[in-house]
Amino acid sequence: MPKQTNFSCGNCSKVWQKHGMTNCWSSDQKKQPPRPGNCPAKDHMDVIEECFELYKGSSEDAKMAQVAAKVEGLCYQPVPGSDVINARWTRVEDTIAFARLMGYKKVGIASCIGLLNETNRLSVILKAQGFTPLSVCCKTGSIDKLELGLEEIDKVRPETFEPSCNPIAQAKLLNRAETDMNIIVGLCVGHDILFSKYSDAPVTTLVVKDRVTGHNPVSVLYGQNFYYKRLQAQLLNTGE
Repeated sequence: MPKQTNFSCGNCSKVWQKHGMTNCWSSDQKKQPPRPGNCPAKDHMDVIEECFELYKGSSEDAKMAQVAAKVEGLCYQPVPGSDVINARWTRVEDTIAFARLMGYKKVGIASCIGLLNETNRLSVILKAQGFTPLSVCCKTGSIDKLELGLEEIDKVRPETFEPSCNPIAQAKLLNRAETDMNIIVGLCVGHDILFSKYSDAPVTTLVVKDRVTGHNPVSVLYGQNFYYKRLQAQLLNTGE
């Protein structure tokens, strides 16, 4: 019988709502709910255990996994006399802690041109925390979008000069600067993928581009039963 690969861990949200735990997360393993039929751990523990071995030892991947787990613990604060814990660190603080514990010194920032102010503020913070920040804007080089083979109608403002984003150049420029880690600040969908693909240094995202929600894309998921219910009722019109 072939192993199932129609993974759908999101469905366990219903298990969590019912039991306050899932098979993967339970304070008492004797009471953990059974694995659902599409649980990755049901047929693929070989992959899971094989990958977990990569986190052991002294390799770069192992160090990242160990530091990330340590930062996860540090960003919560126990409440004395209670089993309640409070989150105390923001994503910026998590990023600083991870970089420091990894021993990174030179931190690159791949910035959207629309978030240069945020990039500058981040640079000030990183410098104050002992890092050397370097930032490269998405429009670096200022090459017209028409050079991509696009038409005027594809521009945000047709019949005007509109520079193309150049995420591969952002990555390669930061590669030349020999950054230890790179941070994405607001790159477009697709551009962030290309940047991550070509970056020599490990990449994390601080700001996710979302022009409508103030760069808070998860708000769409919280509001999908009201304002964004249309995303479940009809296909998104992309002009195809």
